[in-house]
Amino acid sequence: MRNPRPRPRPRLLAPLAALLLATACGAEHADQDRGAGAAVPAPRATVTDPPVDGVRITSVTIPSAFPTPSATLGSVHADRLPGDSGISAAYQVHNDGDEAMTYTVLFAFTTETGEVMDHKEVTVSGVAPAGSRSGTVDLGVLTPGASPVTRAKIEKVRKVPTAEAPVRTDACPASGLRLWADDGDAAMGLRVVGLHLENCGKTDYALDGYPELSLLDENREPVRGVRVLHGGAAVASGTGEDDPPVALTLKPGQSARSGLVWRNTTLAGTSVNVPYVRVLAKPGAAPVTVTPELDLGTTGRLGVGAWKRADR
Repeated sequence: MRNPRPRPRPRLLAPLAALLLATACGAEHADQDRGAGAAVPAPRATVTDPPVDGVRITSVTIPSAFPTPSATLGSVHADRLPGDSGISAAYQVHNDGDEAMTYTVLFAFTTETGEVMDHKEVTVSGVAPAGSRSGTVDLGVLTPGASPVTRAKIEKVRKVPTAEAPVRTDACPASGLRLWADDGDAAMGLRVVGLHLENCGKTDYALDGYPELSLLDENREPVRGVRVLHGGAAVASGTGEDDPPVALTLKPGQSARSGLVWRNTTLAGTSVNVPYVRVLAKPGAAPVTVTPELDLGTTGRLGVGAWKRADR
């Protein structure tokens, strides 16, 4: 009985399998790198999108297995797999003015249909004239059950001269005072926003009266036709801004507060919105421009409380 002829050995099978395996692994790592590494480049079309008051989104990072970015006007789009995190947007701020500006930018992260899943606010300080600054805003981890985020867009930009920017925690300004506005309270059309003044200098600071206010529009030009009235009672009772002015002295480290009071009632006429208010703590003081976003409706009135000690 003859021995059967031995079959030829598939000598190339193992090397071929190794090659295919290496290629597959390489592709897998490349996809992982594209999904979870550096920011996904913005499509070329977004370069032509007009910036929002000098701010534009340059790219987004939305981790996924096969990101395929596309663009719509004013936003940058990319696919995302459910459950991914690490979402961010890269942006650039350009100052085409003739003085240093501080920008506050509100970013919105939305679904494919435009539903906002979260907002993030970024402050970019001291952008020099004709200068640009770049940065990245991170969304962070979405809450469980949130819809997939596929877009990032600029929702609002506010900018003030850096010399007039409110300071809350950083180095003490040359004036020796920190002045800022809080987020305020709103109920049944009534708005109250606090103004806070801290003596961060080395000498006493005397106050006696009300802050001086200048109302400014989107272009930081004066708003006409709105009366600034002393006391919250000029708008509504029970706001806590009705005390008469008293003389007080802030020693270093001490603080005072005032408040802005208004209603957003709209009847006949054109509604008035005032994004900026330039504040002087007292006549001759260094100005600080805050952004309380006054939606005054057609009321034509803004109440302001007298300075009082912050511990009252």
